[in-house]
Amino acid sequence: MRFLKMHGAGNDYVYINGFEVNISDPSELAIRVSDRHFGIGSDGLVIIRPSETCDFRMSMYNADGSEAEMCGNASRCVGKYVFDNGMTDKTELTLETKAGIKQLNLDVVDGQVATVCVDMEEPILTPSLIPVKADGETAIRIPIEIAGNTYHATCVSMGNPHAIIFVDDVDLFDVHGVGHQIEVHPLFPKKTNVEFVQIVSPTVLKMRVWERGSGETLACGTGACATLVASVLNGLSSRKATIKLRGGDLKIEWRESNNRIYMTGGATKVFEGELF
Repeated sequence: MRFLKMHGAGNDYVYINGFEVNISDPSELAIRVSDRHFGIGSDGLVIIRPSETCDFRMSMYNADGSEAEMCGNASRCVGKYVFDNGMTDKTELTLETKAGIKQLNLDVVDGQVATVCVDMEEPILTPSLIPVKADGETAIRIPIEIAGNTYHATCVSMGNPHAIIFVDDVDLFDVHGVGHQIEVHPLFPKKTNVEFVQIVSPTVLKMRVWERGSGETLACGTGACATLVASVLNGLSSRKATIKLRGGDLKIEWRESNNRIYMTGGATKVFEGELF
């Protein structure tokens, strides 16, 4: 079975062409290929499948085998995969995900995709839909008690749940210790991704992410989108900013005209091979 390893801002997945093969147990395969010592090494597994409603369908699984609703970085890589491998000649694509249909606009240079802009749709702010156990119409700066310390999280869903916490210095913050405890906190019925964010300026935000089911990763596209929304809701940033991640930068815009979020970034092929 052929595979391709790709990353978007360092958020790396193993990609398999589901048009050619049928994966009987994708959760087991995700665990096996994600292992960075005994497998290929990745944040998870992405299968590109046929869709009855869109150009393509993306199924994705975290490193622990759990199925995820959506990944912004993976969606950009899917756009590059299908175009560069001749599965389409379109530069505007629709992608079916468990978090809804995403619109992809491909920037092609010398016959290959350089960057992809993804319409990430509108953020979800209603607590019951995120989901997070919080009163009120939004969950802005809700207190979370962890080991005697109180953290204030602003919660947003981009098709998957996010809890954004603003800190003074993301490089010095205990992302692993605090991130894991917040991921599984009882406030989050489906667990949550956790973003730790440092405000550099109104147009530059620095972020580290603890991803649900994978641990700390170098980037998270939906998390970058949720971070911008949370920053705007807290009066800390403009509606268009660069999100600086450990694996690279993403350009995020939350348009006031239609309430939709647009994410632009690169997608990179690392290597390809064959699974036995």
